Amino acid sequence: MTSVHSHFSFRLAGTLTAVVAATVLAGCSGKQASFKMPPPPVGITVVQPQAVPLIRNTTGRLSAFRSADVRARVSGVLLARTYKEGTDVKKGQVLFKIDPAPLKATLDAAKASLAQAQATYANARINADRARKLAPQHYISQSDLDNLEATERSSKAAVQAARANVDNAQINLGYATVRSPIAGRAGQQQVTEGALVGQGSATLLTTVRQINPIYVNFSIPVGDLQQLRAEQASGKATLADGKRDTVQLSLTDGSHYAQGGTLDFSGASVDPATGSVTLRAIVPNPKDVLLPGMYASLKVDMGTLNDSYLIPQTAVLRDANSAYVLVVGDGNKVVRKNVTTQGQRGADWIVTSGLAAGDRLIVSGVASAKVGEEVKPTLETAKGQAAPAKAAPKAATKPAGKH
Repeated sequence: MTSVHSHFSFRLAGTLTAVVAATVLAGCSGKQASFKMPPPPVGITVVQPQAVPLIRNTTGRLSAFRSADVRARVSGVLLARTYKEGTDVKKGQVLFKIDPAPLKATLDAAKASLAQAQATYANARINADRARKLAPQHYISQSDLDNLEATERSSKAAVQAARANVDNAQINLGYATVRSPIAGRAGQQQVTEGALVGQGSATLLTTVRQINPIYVNFSIPVGDLQQLRAEQASGKATLADGKRDTVQLSLTDGSHYAQGGTLDFSGASVDPATGSVTLRAIVPNPKDVLLPGMYASLKVDMGTLNDSYLIPQTAVLRDANSAYVLVVGDGNKVVRKNVTTQGQRGADWIVTSGLAAGDRLIVSGVASAKVGEEVKPTLETAKGQAAPAKAAPKAATKPAGKH
């Protein structure tokens, strides 16, 4: 009897324990069902439109501002070089001397021919004048008068031809002294003294290049240029006008060139091999640091994008449809906005459409923000500090009426 009573007491205690445990679990389950996760924190910044410079990074090659090949324009033996190779020369400075003796002889012969033609013309003119005086008295026939006047005209033309030969011989003699056609740096001598030059062709003697200022040639994709021009036509962009420095150079050793350049030429055709358009800038080179043929890294300011936004890269997302950002809307709920980007500036994307002034853009905690769900925004300042962001104002509700 005692054993049965003990067994019944044990089963009753177990049942009570199970009931109590079930009650406790049911109470805990009810608390979990009513618990709501707090909105995730996100960092935001309030965006405002601004004028954003259009910067293109590319590579360019330098070329001389002017380049003139100095050639022998008359035939003869090269006597001397009168400049030091690789030095600056002035316009009109003597660079080479060609043996002038044959040219002087040609000039003397031309002068003698001119004198002979002038004497012949003088005699013809005297005879024609005499015949013109005798003709009215019929002392000479009209046929003889015509012949004498024709001889006069022919003699006069011969004088003109002889004078032209003298001028030509004088010019050729001047070419025996070879002068620089431009101011610049004279290059290496191509022909040594004693060589016969100008025989059948204009022999290249040297090249003079003007390198201050200097040109830098580069290219950009034609698609980028067309897009810029379309945005200029719509008023969204203002292209560079060449009145300010728009090109900055960095040399191959990484050093920054202090002088800025300005755009002065844009090609009128597209290179079919690269699909790009050639552009050129002019850069001051007072110390001759830049030399033709050098390569340089360029930062080209193509103009300005008006009413655009600089957005951190982390805030711009992409899917199969388009690029987009997340902003905090009414009631601190996340809203998606599709945007159009126009390249980068440093660590930021340039956004040209899709945003509005005053939008609260999510820049951190983007992964935890879900479209349509509430978040807890915190304003991020320029120094990286955080300040609580004000919630967007909610729409006013009318008081409930009495039932």
